[in-house]
Amino acid sequence: MHALVKEHGSKVPVITLGFWVVKIFATTLGEVGGNAVTLTLGFGYLIGTLIFGALVVVAVAAQIRTKEFHPFLYWGAITATTLAGTTLADFVDRSLGIGYLGGSLSLVTMVVATLALWRWCLGSVSVETVTRPEVEAFYWATIMFSQTLGTALGDWMADDTGLGYNGGALVIAAALSITAALYLFTNMSRTMLFWAAFILTRPLGATIANSLDKPISNGGLAVSDLSASAGFLVLMVVCIFVFPKGSGQHPNTPS
Repeated sequence: MHALVKEHGSKVPVITLGFWVVKIFATTLGEVGGNAVTLTLGFGYLIGTLIFGALVVVAVAAQIRTKEFHPFLYWGAITATTLAGTTLADFVDRSLGIGYLGGSLSLVTMVVATLALWRWCLGSVSVETVTRPEVEAFYWATIMFSQTLGTALGDWMADDTGLGYNGGALVIAAALSITAALYLFTNMSRTMLFWAAFILTRPLGATIANSLDKPISNGGLAVSDLSASAGFLVLMVVCIFVFPKGSGQHPNTPS
């Protein structure tokens, strides 16, 4: 397996602190950007989902077709999944009436089932193996479900548990801190911890976004979705230029 990775190279960026910073910016952008299209511009959840779903298909297809890692293409595909995940979760939870808890439980099941099927078919769910189209298909399917889960879970924590947007963000940040501590001080599976952190950063971005764009009467700061989207897009681009851009060492890759 390692010989295959050396020959083709993983198409996932090096996992550093910079990776997680860009990931959080991308997930926050997905939330405010999705709201900008569905609510501010008035397209609604279904049309917004169709627009961003088409964007996901194009971006992921381009990512799978390329033979090398391209940072802007990779993060463009990530952002597309966060945008589509936001509108899809809102459509399912609100328009179809499943509710935040029902949507969250359904999507948790889909994430776990996708990871289990990936492992059963290909033997590993480690990101170091993301070198072939069949692996990338599972990788991006997992990401799409996790991004959609993040919106539903973030909304459930903020609205149904009484925590509010800021309280929900603090709880998720605490869970991420525990995940980081387990990575630093235990021998727990690095692959498991990677996916736990990857999934948790999505509702963190969602709750941060909601604390910005929701009305002051609802505990937000009433920042325009369009303005917030532009701001997080600029932050993402700057970080992609500043932080390491190549693919490299991943959780299970020997030093």
